[in-house]
Amino acid sequence: MKSVLLAAVATSALLLAAPASAQGVKIGILNDQSGVYADYGGKWSVEAAKMAIEDFGGEVLGQKIELVTADHQNKPDLASSIARRWYDVENVDMITELTTSSVALAIHELSKEKKKIDIVVGAATSRLTGDACQPYGFHWAYDTRALGVGTGGALTKAGGDTWFFLTADYAFGYALEKDTSEIVTANGGKVLGSVRVPLNSSDFSSFLLQAQSSKAKIVGLANAGLDTTNSIKQASEFGIVSGGQKLAGLLMTLAEVNGLGLQAAQGLVLTEGYYWDLNDKTRNLGERFLKRTGRMPSMIHAGTYSATLSYLKAVKAAGTKDPDVVAKKLKELPVDDDFAQGGKVLENGRMVHDMYLFEVKKPAESKKPWDYYKLLATVPGDKAFFTAKESGCPLTK
Repeated sequence: MKSVLLAAVATSALLLAAPASAQGVKIGILNDQSGVYADYGGKWSVEAAKMAIEDFGGEVLGQKIELVTADHQNKPDLASSIARRWYDVENVDMITELTTSSVALAIHELSKEKKKIDIVVGAATSRLTGDACQPYGFHWAYDTRALGVGTGGALTKAGGDTWFFLTADYAFGYALEKDTSEIVTANGGKVLGSVRVPLNSSDFSSFLLQAQSSKAKIVGLANAGLDTTNSIKQASEFGIVSGGQKLAGLLMTLAEVNGLGLQAAQGLVLTEGYYWDLNDKTRNLGERFLKRTGRMPSMIHAGTYSATLSYLKAVKAAGTKDPDVVAKKLKELPVDDDFAQGGKVLENGRMVHDMYLFEVKKPAESKKPWDYYKLLATVPGDKAFFTAKESGCPLTK
């Protein structure tokens, strides 16, 4: 009996002493699953990550790949608490999606402290690979700079040379307004004013009246998710578009266009990093996603698929889960999948790929379900995103 007990203790000790690499790889999806961004990312991003894991084969380095998820409710303190538990107690190796810039910045800092990899997809602020960059942090699908270059640059060049912004009152909105304003003024336009709008507002009337009275040709919606769809619906009630002003959805995805419907969304110009009907690869991902979810993916869902797959490819290439080695591999490997073709990761963690300027079709132009966009222009990745040196990332100095 004593020898059996000693053997059990020895076995337990060996298990406890087993290196982290002997455990399976664990990935966390941390995003808004119940609030203003639930349709924008939410449970659909979880499905996208599951698809990536399945496509990879379900295991890496001979170990099972596990997925955990949580709803951060757009609260940085709650998100940090969840992420800290995941890192310290549950041995999560990488966190991705991370909708909401204030949340993403908080997790970015925590990941640096814990030496764990995070790949931001759903949050927009270009600060993540700018002044807030860190060795284990990556930014995948888009950012405020790329949105500003795409939508802001195109509309200003087309004659929309005066702007007024409705800006979400937190890190994302500030960054989107700043980056777009810089592109507008660089193209000879002028910003006439802006107003900050609390997250998850239900009444945009006072803010829209300010935009209307500014007489700006373009009303830039520096918000996202339900805030964007609600502001567009209420702008219609105020006759803003019929009065001659144009709305610019600075961060809109297929999810919001679907929520609005083509009747309300027609004519909107927007920038995305992915559209399901661009080419054979994007259609492959889109149609498989549609089959399992009943909807086409937006750039957030497709970007989460790509980020998850790229992380697993980097772990396999590295032959280890060691974050320093994996981070190095992420920056070495090309990104060529059903989300992005010819993508590359800069030394500041920014994944550079082409962005696309779209106009939402009129109902009569749509020939099939989810046929929502017509392509106006392709913005090359090296034009859309800051270079590593331009970004202000201390890692590049």
